[in-house]
Amino acid sequence: MNSRERVQAVIRHQKPDRTPLYGWVSANMGEPITKAFGSVEAFEDHYEFDLAHVFGGPYCHFLGDEFWKRMKAGETIEPPDVADLPLCDPNATEAYEGLKKLVAHHKARDRFIYVQTPGLFEHYNSTFGIENHLAYLLLFPDELRVIYQKQVEWTKQFANNCIDLGVDMIHISDDWGGQQNTLFSPAIWYDLIHPNIKQISAAVKARGAFLSLHSDGCIQPLVDGILDLGFDVVHPWQESAGMSMQWFHDNLRKRLTVMGGLDVQTTIGFGKHEVLRSEIERVLRLFNDGGLLYCTTHFVQDHCTIEELVLAYDLANRLRREN
Repeated sequence: MNSRERVQAVIRHQKPDRTPLYGWVSANMGEPITKAFGSVEAFEDHYEFDLAHVFGGPYCHFLGDEFWKRMKAGETIEPPDVADLPLCDPNATEAYEGLKKLVAHHKARDRFIYVQTPGLFEHYNSTFGIENHLAYLLLFPDELRVIYQKQVEWTKQFANNCIDLGVDMIHISDDWGGQQNTLFSPAIWYDLIHPNIKQISAAVKARGAFLSLHSDGCIQPLVDGILDLGFDVVHPWQESAGMSMQWFHDNLRKRLTVMGGLDVQTTIGFGKHEVLRSEIERVLRLFNDGGLLYCTTHFVQDHCTIEELVLAYDLANRLRREN
């Protein structure tokens, strides 16, 4: 199997020749990785990363001079202020040039490529502020429906453009969880979030591409809805937010694929090497029959040393070949 075939096998609930490996390492560890390996790309090649998480294309934002003046001034923005504003053009051809280069780079290595696109709640936290946005779910549900529907149409076109470029999976980043529970009630999620994501999912699946969800925190109360939406992959299934990998393995492994397993909140970057080794071994051995794309739960933080990062990936890369 090459890397792309390996990842596809796992997502299709087949047993791969070895567990696919990846990690969100570049954001905070780029400089020490470059010093040790020459570049982040060389690190990815050294450990034979099977996946590539790419960003690019046009940024989805509201168009309107008055809106931007208010944003820059730090004024409170409410949904009625932006409900009538258009979004930027998802077909701005020149905005995809960087993405095209990334896709070509990873295709030359036969990697499985997924592109990130903003979800609904997470994306508009930058416009409203997360605390305000939570309140607006109750105060302005009708206006948010209008805004979210615009986002849906934008995302569907962006996803189609990315699939045309050769991307394998659309990755919706939409944080719904806190450390112990969802950030809002499942009833609100089913009312405002679920039906809009459903439209995006249908568009992606119509193109034959895979669909993944990133949500930090505890999202277990939404599992039935996530399955109904047709997600193929969920990232990270955060054990440090009370969600068990053992439970996932026993209950969801034949219906969802988990991307994660290396927790940046509790495991890597704390100098506890025995804990790190033990956790890597536990997760990889639990999923030695498939169901896992082994990856960090989020960006490795800058308090992690390059020595610990190398220790983790040396071990993970060895164990995935032994299972």
